[in-house]
Amino acid sequence: MGAQQQVLEPAESRRSASLWVAASWLVHAYTASGVVLAFLTVIAVMEGDTVRGLWLFLAAMVVDGTDGFLARYVQVKRHVPWFDGAMLDNIVDYITYAFMPMVLLWSAGYLGDGTSATVLAAVPLVASAYQFCRVDAKTEDHLFLGFPSYWNIAAFYVVVLDLAPGVVVVLLLVCAVLVFVPIGYVYPSRTTTLQIPTLALTILWLVSYAVLLAQYPDPSPVWLAISLAYVVYYVVLSLYLTARRSRATAQAA
Repeated sequence: MGAQQQVLEPAESRRSASLWVAASWLVHAYTASGVVLAFLTVIAVMEGDTVRGLWLFLAAMVVDGTDGFLARYVQVKRHVPWFDGAMLDNIVDYITYAFMPMVLLWSAGYLGDGTSATVLAAVPLVASAYQFCRVDAKTEDHLFLGFPSYWNIAAFYVVVLDLAPGVVVVLLLVCAVLVFVPIGYVYPSRTTTLQIPTLALTILWLVSYAVLLAQYPDPSPVWLAISLAYVVYYVVLSLYLTARRSRATAQAA
């Protein structure tokens, strides 16, 4: 009986390990679905359907906001150690958070016309390329260092608020400069300070995104206020955490 049990236990262990490996690959496939959403956004842009493109941005944000939880739960690094899920995530994020928003805004005419529009679109792309290659882009206390390339969110507000090209120029250039300013921005799914309220408010913001897009082109002032209030909360909390980190660094020195 003892020998039979010893044979069964390794077999069960191998089956369990295989299940975890399969689960890890499913998580990686889930992350990779972001590039499919980006391709569908290209199709929407080519067909002149800006609103459909923004819906696809929302789907990409949901994927990006949940795949990290799944990856940590499944322990993908442990079960598929030779595959770099973080690099995959960065590739998907750059395409969906930076590249496609600029394509959408450029194609819809929100960046103006001609060469100036092309140059304006290129500025966030180059700034984000720099940020995605920084080894310290994410701090040890789970903050994004510099504006975290939320160009998809910027594009959402540009379209929903129907901002004039001049305002869009200022918005994009200011955010591009902030990429290089060492402010720590909240990482909603990982920053520990006020994590539960932040997650709850982030979900509410995602709901407001969907509601405002469903109401487009006549957004509700109430839902617009809710959406923008979250942005204010996010910025204020980020500045507070940056100031706290600076004080801690000064005291340690």
